[in-house]
Amino acid sequence: MKGCYCLVIQVDDAKEIRVGKLGKIKFKSGYYVYVGSAMNSLEARLNRHLKSTKKLHWHVDYLLKHSEITSIIYNENRKVECEISQYLCTKTSNIEGFGCSDCDCESHLYYFENDRKAIECVKDAYDSIAIQYDFYEI
Repeated sequence: MKGCYCLVIQVDDAKEIRVGKLGKIKFKSGYYVYVGSAMNSLEARLNRHLKSTKKLHWHVDYLLKHSEITSIIYNENRKVECEISQYLCTKTSNIEGFGCSDCDCESHLYYFENDRKAIECVKDAYDSIAIQYDFYEI
């Protein structure tokens, strides 16, 4: 199975985290949505993100080392991560350059004060491009 996904990530306390070549980034407490894709194996990618021990490779790996995934919203068979990111970019703040080194997006990581707003906004993003999605709560 291939597709795209949005991880809803909880950051309990404000913290500064070194994120690969991006350097130190200040994260506020709250919820972040990371938008990604896995066009080879979506299931393997999501399982990797859920593991607590892994080699730090992607920007999100550095954040996940200090936070936890609370839910996942995903779609199958279509690469729509940039469309989802472009929608989220108009609705909330982001961490510039995060997770988007292979595209022209401003970011693939977005901040929300609570998980309800984060989930609602991601679902609205999928609805705006008429893509069916599934929701999984951790």
